[in-house]
Amino acid sequence: MSRRTLSVLVCAIIATQIFPAARAQGPAATPTPTVQEAEQFIKNAEARLDKLSLESSRAAWVQATYITEDTEALSAAANEQVLAAVTELANEAKRYDGLQLPPKLQRKFMLLKLSLFAPAAKDPKERAELAELGTWLEGTYGKGKYCPQSGPFAGKCLGQSEMEEAMATTRDPAVLLDLWVGWRKFSPAMRPRYARFVQLANKGAKEMGFDDLGALWRSNYDMSPQEYGAELERLWQQLRPLYLSLHAYVRAQLVKKYGPNVVPPDGPIPAHLLGNIWAQDWTHVYDLLDVPGKTEGVDLTPILREKKVDAREMVRYGERFFTSLGFEPLPQTFWERSLFTKPRDREVVCHASAWDIDNQQDVRLKMCIQVRDEDFRTIHHELGHNFYQLAYRHQPLLFKNGANDGFHEAVGDTIALSITPEYLRKVGLLEKEPSAEGDVAFLLKNALDKIAFLPFGLVIDEWRWQVFSGQIQPADYNRTWWETRTRLQGVAAPLGRTEKDFDPGAKFHVAGNVPYTRYFLATILQFQFQRGLCKAIGYSGPLYRCSIYGNKEAGARLKKMLEMGQSRPWPEALYVLMGERQMDASALLEYFAPLQKWLDEQNKGKPIGW
Repeated sequence: MSRRTLSVLVCAIIATQIFPAARAQGPAATPTPTVQEAEQFIKNAEARLDKLSLESSRAAWVQATYITEDTEALSAAANEQVLAAVTELANEAKRYDGLQLPPKLQRKFMLLKLSLFAPAAKDPKERAELAELGTWLEGTYGKGKYCPQSGPFAGKCLGQSEMEEAMATTRDPAVLLDLWVGWRKFSPAMRPRYARFVQLANKGAKEMGFDDLGALWRSNYDMSPQEYGAELERLWQQLRPLYLSLHAYVRAQLVKKYGPNVVPPDGPIPAHLLGNIWAQDWTHVYDLLDVPGKTEGVDLTPILREKKVDAREMVRYGERFFTSLGFEPLPQTFWERSLFTKPRDREVVCHASAWDIDNQQDVRLKMCIQVRDEDFRTIHHELGHNFYQLAYRHQPLLFKNGANDGFHEAVGDTIALSITPEYLRKVGLLEKEPSAEGDVAFLLKNALDKIAFLPFGLVIDEWRWQVFSGQIQPADYNRTWWETRTRLQGVAAPLGRTEKDFDPGAKFHVAGNVPYTRYFLATILQFQFQRGLCKAIGYSGPLYRCSIYGNKEAGARLKKMLEMGQSRPWPEALYVLMGERQMDASALLEYFAPLQKWLDEQNKGKPIGW
């Protein structure tokens, strides 16, 4: 996840500045602005925001890597300055509405108005309160932990990283249930403050001309909020049959493991049994599944540990992938200033994120790396953000972002798709590539990550958009959260939950107010990017076997798109990379086609859906 992003332009803000007619002996009417004045306004705005973003990023970095009341206060104060500046500039920018501007200048005005995920209201007290609430919510998540009183983890206090490891390696349903419930004990305290945060952010969005905060978020994709919602639904319907097949197969396998009294054969899967705190990634139940060729699969975890690869060297592998494509190595400051492992002496936000501190070359990775397969791939994902940030650093400030936020997430994931057995052999992590007998097993393991995630990539924002619009009131937060998850994902809470709970807050992106459909889009775009790049280098085999490692032509195409930043609408960036202008799930379906056929055979006679 990229720490700093500016939103993509989608639609103009309807905000007409009305000036009363001048009365006799009254003040003169405000003169009509000129294009030159508009250019100077944006130039001054970018210079001001560049300085403030540096101060805010530094304060936020310290707060995320050294959580105390003091660092939270400093970060909130710096964030308040950014909120104040953007709010002020966005309102001043209304003076230029209706003026015929050059396309790039017009785009900058729109991006300025869309540049905050939580715009502040004009009232200074409310602005300060919004900044404090945002910092408090993220800090509370970062400090969240659970200390089991019994079982194998008794006497230990588990933060996010430790909790992820525990749920990934434990099979006892009673222990899993205790961990699942325990992780959600810190989030109820967020509930009233989150409700207030929504009130304030909504007020800011409305003052900027949007119906609510959700409408602002959906205005970041070069289409109207309504068109964006329809686009998500179109893409989901392309993919839903594959998800239903995977869900049915995994459910049947879990019934065999735990019995029908624990896992309903035709109902939603209990969330605590899927090997992940949030049931968004099912890769850790792979060893429970009956699949041919499983022994032919590649698990990097024991390989990395046997070769004594540490956290820093795992990051070096990721860097070397990008340099093999022709990218410059990461700056020395990256290695000096990043956080790779969890410190023993302080609280940090362990959620992996890539940072652009100064809009130039001070890029960093913040991650509590564990030596395991999952983190090896996550590192490649996060470095995708860093190399994207470095590629567009020569753009003006308001264009220093991905073509859309899904692009920013998809770049590193595209690289991770090239972590094939062939690549692992080339870099010395694998002596011999497995035979084709393991292809279905390879695809199944990948699907437990990519396909299992798809509906979860829709759940969080579908729920939040209704919260922002007022369709969901604070009194119904938890009930509607689980209704949405069950409807879209076919996953249910393992025991009764009430409105005393606030389960959405146990997910970083809710506490951190990070829009989430970007990850849904990224899951689709990464396969589209991969297919385009593989075709460009003349590859003609199965898409899931293609690796662009070491190919300078693929790197040149990728770099050309990354350097565009947000200077053009995303369809143009997509066209530069692969000659297409529409997001399309057919590449993902092509990648997993052999698995889809196999799953359908396994599911014959079994219930589909819930």
